[in-house]
Amino acid sequence: MARVTVEDCIDKVENRFDLVLLASHRARMISSGSQITIDRDNDKNPVVSLREIAETTVSPGDLKEDLIHSLQKYVEVDEPEPEAPLIGAGGVDADDSEVIVPDRMTEEELLKGLEGLAPPEEVPEDEGE
Repeated sequence: MARVTVEDCIDKVENRFDLVLLASHRARMISSGSQITIDRDNDKNPVVSLREIAETTVSPGDLKEDLIHSLQKYVEVDEPEPEAPLIGAGGVDADDSEVIVPDRMTEEELLKGLEGLAPPEEVPEDEGE
């Protein structure tokens, strides 16, 4: 291939594997009709993409973002969530029906209720085996 072109690109993209991914993605973009930013000089699309990266007419960062975006199957869209009324506030649900709010129990009432419970029966060690 174009050895000089690859060596020129290493200054722009430090990792050779990333360079291969970016250049191949750019070559596919050129094949699908994207405008080239340099003279073709009878070169094929992979060489043109490497020359574009070497001459920084195409940003490696932009290529990387475009490559990631092209590989994503699910794109999360940040939309504001509709504000729902709090359950305890107002006593009315979203469908205008009354919401039954459970009574609040204080810590003391909870402790008194727990004291009233019968302790679990203890099994003697000899009978458990």
